[in-house]
Amino acid sequence: MEVNNSVVDKMMETVKKFEANKDNRTIFLHCYSMMTANMLLAIEQNKFHDTQWVNQLLNRFADYYFNALTCYDCGEETPTVWKEVHKAAASKKLHVIQHLLLGVNSHINYDLVLTLYDMLSPEWADLSDEMRVKRYQDHCSVNLIIGDTIDKVQDEVVEKYSPSMDVIDKLMGRLDEFLLLKLITAWRDKVWDHTQELLVLESEAERTKYILELEKKVLKKADWLDTQVGFR
Repeated sequence: MEVNNSVVDKMMETVKKFEANKDNRTIFLHCYSMMTANMLLAIEQNKFHDTQWVNQLLNRFADYYFNALTCYDCGEETPTVWKEVHKAAASKKLHVIQHLLLGVNSHINYDLVLTLYDMLSPEWADLSDEMRVKRYQDHCSVNLIIGDTIDKVQDEVVEKYSPSMDVIDKLMGRLDEFLLLKLITAWRDKVWDHTQELLVLESEAERTKYILELEKKVLKKADWLDTQVGFR
């Protein structure tokens, strides 16, 4: 399947603007662009059951990030989970790992739930059990791509903004990448569970309440990342 790389180009244009302004938001977005590029490569190589569906999901997922970014920078109403990430980017006290994980937390634990719901809700009732399993398997296959990308993220992004991480990487070998992948994989497993719970809610009021509760959980994780994770 031939894919359009415009989403990666848009990400890298924004990364360059962030870097020019010494904006810490470049850390997450640079990593996200690398992950997206590897996702597009996997789509081209037909590594998913339904490459067209995964490609649509990838673009919808990116929309959530850019919509929140645009709203925040224009002073418009922004999801609280992203408002806190953008505010934290101005902090000089946080470590590069914290800036990265704060973005990952909001994008995976919040945006990905909404993205999967957007993609699955119109079709879920009519999908066969076999196709539902394939949707889940495609969701899980992304974990392999994340695992393949983490080393490159460490070398090209994390160490760029925190040279001391190169020493830590050499001392810990693959352990630090393994722990990061384990955390993200656990989050993505929970994301699928949250999406399944959303899919069975019958009213808009129930879904709104659920999403508000989800937001509280994501903010709680952000608070933990903000105070407990990183190297000071």
